[in-house]
Amino acid sequence: MNKEEQVMTELWELFNKKMWLDGYKLKTRLKGYNPSEVHCIEFIEENEDSNVTKLAESFYMTRSAISKLTKKLIEKGLIESYKKPENKKEIYFKLTQQGHGVYEVHEELHKEYQERDKAVFEQITEEQYNSMLCFTEKFNKHLDSEIKKLDVDVTSGWRDNL
Repeated sequence: MNKEEQVMTELWELFNKKMWLDGYKLKTRLKGYNPSEVHCIEFIEENEDSNVTKLAESFYMTRSAISKLTKKLIEKGLIESYKKPENKKEIYFKLTQQGHGVYEVHEELHKEYQERDKAVFEQITEEQYNSMLCFTEKFNKHLDSEIKKLDVDVTSGWRDNL
């Protein structure tokens, strides 16, 4: 296995283990809510005037999938929709009191995850951080350009020119 394959394998294993550990805690503390619902709640709380398009772009999901997700969150009483007086067409979302409760538990979990992983991050030097950030920024830019080459609207899943 060459270094590139080794890095990608390690990143994939790291991602899967973190998702499993975080997901396990999330499922025990936020029973009845799946990760997509919780992260949608987080996004709505942290991004003013959240709408279907902003959510779809952020999560690399179709607008249709986000519409289904937000409808489910409305039915569960976690979010509510609203319109602005100056734009009667666009629908935005905000958290309900119950949604704020889920958000707060999720924030507590983030703090627990940080505390759990602190021992590793305390050992990382500034130079190592800079190196990792440089790699992730380059790789993200590369993936962005590959997505752009496909000429695909990530919120619909279709080519823009079809």
